[in-house]
Amino acid sequence: MPLPPASGTGRYFAKAAKSIRLVRHGCTNRPFFHISVTHRKRTTTQPVIEQLGSFDPMPNAFNEKLVALNLERLKYWLGKGAHVTPPVGELLGLSGFFPIHPRSYMTAWRNRQAEELAQQKEAEKASATAS
Repeated sequence: MPLPPASGTGRYFAKAAKSIRLVRHGCTNRPFFHISVTHRKRTTTQPVIEQLGSFDPMPNAFNEKLVALNLERLKYWLGKGAHVTPPVGELLGLSGFFPIHPRSYMTAWRNRQAEELAQQKEAEKASATAS
């Protein structure tokens, strides 16, 4: 006997929109993310459908942020009509799977501006102490 749609396993639920998003794990001050396929309506009781990869935003000993992706399954879910959230879109852009996300360009520009400003302040400080 099939379950009624209100239980979450009905016909509508099976065809409901899916999204590819970051699911936070880890502890305080040490985040770790799974790149997962979930149902689009975000609730805490719905389980993850499939894990497509992982993302460790904390730099390791070589100053690298690690990302692991299952590109075949990612293509499958995109073909099924899954939506990609902006943070995952940024990661996929940096990995070369998508075009580079505009937010990545903005972040790089801001970092360059901050670096130039820091160098100017350091040069002014050095010239002030030299004279």
